[in-house]
Parts: sequence; C-alpha cells; structure tokens
Amino acid sequence: MLDLGKECQGALSIGITGHTNPDGDCIGTTLALWQFLKKLKPECRVDVILEKPAPEFDFIQGIDQIITDDQVPFVYDVMIVVDSVPERCGHANTYVMRAKKLLNIDHHISNPGCGDAYYVDPKASSAAEVLYDLIASRQEYLDLIDKELAQTIYVGIIHDSGVMQYSNTSPKTLRIVADLISYGFDFPKLIEETFYERTYIQSQITGRAVLEAFPMLGGKCMVSMVDRKTMDFYGAEKKDLSGIVNELRNIKGVEVAIFIYEVGTQEYKISMRSRSYIDVAKVAVFFGGGGHVRAAGCNMNGNFYDIVNNLMEQIVLQMEQNGQDE
Repeated sequence: MLDLGKECQGALSIGITGHTNPDGDCIGTTLALWQFLKKLKPECRVDVILEKPAPEFDFIQGIDQIITDDQVPFVYDVMIVVDSVPERCGHANTYVMRAKKLLNIDHHISNPGCGDAYYVDPKASSAAEVLYDLIASRQEYLDLIDKELAQTIYVGIIHDSGVMQYSNTSPKTLRIVADLISYGFDFPKLIEETFYERTYIQSQITGRAVLEAFPMLGGKCMVSMVDRKTMDFYGAEKKDLSGIVNELRNIKGVEVAIFIYEVGTQEYKISMRSRSYIDVAKVAVFFGGGGHVRAAGCNMNGNFYDIVNNLMEQIVLQMEQNGQDE
C-alpha cells in the first residue's frame, strides 16, 4: 500500500489534481488529500490544480485555494493524480509533466496505475475510499482526521456510490462511512445539498434531456443528447448536466443509459450508466475513455448518429456475450 508520508518525504512542494469536469468524488478526494497533507507536511507548499468545482461544493475547506489554470510555470517536487490518469487531467497536465515525481491514487478498473508509485483499488467505491484506506494504514495518519477532513472524504464516497445505492458499495464502504459520520458533521444536509438539490437551470435542462430521450435495443438502452444550441438557450454549463444520465437509467426497463453532450464541432462527451449486466467501462475503454463497470465515459468525434451506432455495436456485443440479446 502507498505510504503518503514516505512518498512525499523531503518534498517542499506538492501538487494534487484529478480529471476534467470534476465530480463529487474527484472534488472530495483532491481536497481531502490537500487537508491531510497540510497537516502531515506543514512545511510544504500544497496546492490543488483543478477545473472550478460546482458551487454546491463551496463549503469544503480549501476550495477557495484551488488553482484553476496552468499560467504559473511551477515545478512541484511531487504531483499526485487522483481519480484519474494523467492524460485526463486537462490543463493540470502541464504541472503533471513538469513534476519531479508522480504518484497516482485511483479506483477505476481501467487504470493500470502510472507514475513513480501508485495505488489503484478497483474494488473500492470511490477514490475517496481509497484515500481513507491510505490514511487509515498508519495510526499517526488516522489521528489527523478531524471533522472537516471526515466530511470531505464522505463527500467523495457518497457521490461515487450514489449515496450507498450503487453496486460498488461494499460492507467495508459502509463501515468507513459509519466511522466518518461519527465525527459529527451534518451528513443529511450534505447529501441533500450536494447530491439531490438542483438549480432551476439544472431542472430545466434535465427535463429537456429526458423529454427528448429515445429508446434503442427494444427499450434496453435509453439515449439522449444535448447540443450547444440547447445549452445556450437555457444558459446551462457542463456542470449543470450532472445527474442527467442517472435519470435516464432510472427509467423502467433500461439496462444502459447514454447521455451525450456537445463540447465542440462534431466533438461529444459521452456518459454511460448500466444497471446489471453491461460493463460500460469496456465500452468506454474501447473508445479511449474509462471508468467503472456501471459508470463510465469517453469523448468521441464525428456525426452524432454514427457515434450512437458505434456505441450500440459494443453494447450489443456484450448483450450477445451475456445471452441478453433477445
């Protein structure tokens, strides 16, 4: 198991980053690691380099310290990539490539591990759960957990486990969560405000996406797409699109939900969720992306209808392999 203190020994500067379009797990894990390392290595400069998180996460300690661009030509002694591989870090990849040492912490089954040292646990519910394991590996690290740090780790776990309802939730996950909430933060309010609550714009764009969704493969697959024109009409940004793919998966009879949104000319971001027998990580990896068995994504270029047909080919292939193609 990765020893964070040992791997950062002698470092005077540590950078932390995650993937583009950061979700709750990425945000929670990067900031939890920032809080932990600030306590463990008070003599160090510790920074988080990440795209600007959605405003519902503004309560997390350290979020106002995030570096959101790559304009500072700084070389970190140690750079830690969490919940991702370096190639998916967007603007932060500039810092990753300059760093003297690279560490990788993740839980995606599509990540083989990278850098000078890494710890990837595909059985974990989230990168935040992996981070908790690393902290809990030594009593002196565990003693550094306080209410703020416990709350921040909890944010990551609930977002990638769907508030403990996804299949990646294990008995171990629940035991960790039980330990975290014992620190006394208001976890019901945290769940409501970061996971369920939606702005009016988010509700509008979600409604539009669900309204225009169309079934494929006899209703086993539900597909929806939002283009730039529609996003501009509602004044929506990409952060307003989170949760749409889950709404599609919640439709009765749907095994695979695919939500697609336009990010450029003939360039699309694809998010996929599955219910029981389709491994969407395999589909995503085939097209250069990654993720989990039940939640994954990728970027694709080309005509929208060709993209959908290409995705269907891979999904049908898995249905045939699993005897679910009838």
